[in-house]
Amino acid sequence: MTMTTSAITPEFSRPLALAAFPPAGQRIEVAASSAECQALARRFGLPSIERLSCTFTLQREPGGAIHASGLLIALLTQVCCVSLDEFAASIEERFTVRFVPSGNESTNFDPDAPDEIPYAGGVLDLGEAAAEQLALALDPWPRKPDAPTFHA
Repeated sequence: MTMTTSAITPEFSRPLALAAFPPAGQRIEVAASSAECQALARRFGLPSIERLSCTFTLQREPGGAIHASGLLIALLTQVCCVSLDEFAASIEERFTVRFVPSGNESTNFDPDAPDEIPYAGGVLDLGEAAAEQLALALDPWPRKPDAPTFHA
């Protein structure tokens, strides 16, 4: 599956020029500032994001693709879908993605393959990639731990 990024400047941007990228790979951590966390909370419709960090382990592949495994850690506030109460939540999510040169995205849909994030101009945006991973990790129906259970 190909993930796309917006033409609008992302709220949390950490560009990495591939020209400075060592051929043997690299481990990079990115962390959102308080202002970036606030902007991302607005984007995702959350009351707040207190912390967002992501560690990427990057490895070049033939053809210009970059394999990235990562660990996303976030502390945030969500709204319970049952009680509408706000509650603190944490996310710790491991993931794998591939950064691919724009226009070279896979045309074969394989649900088991890592998501692809196109890049252009020889620059990856690790901040936006972390934001996309957060969006995927968010529970679409968050429930406060002590939310009542209703039976039909």
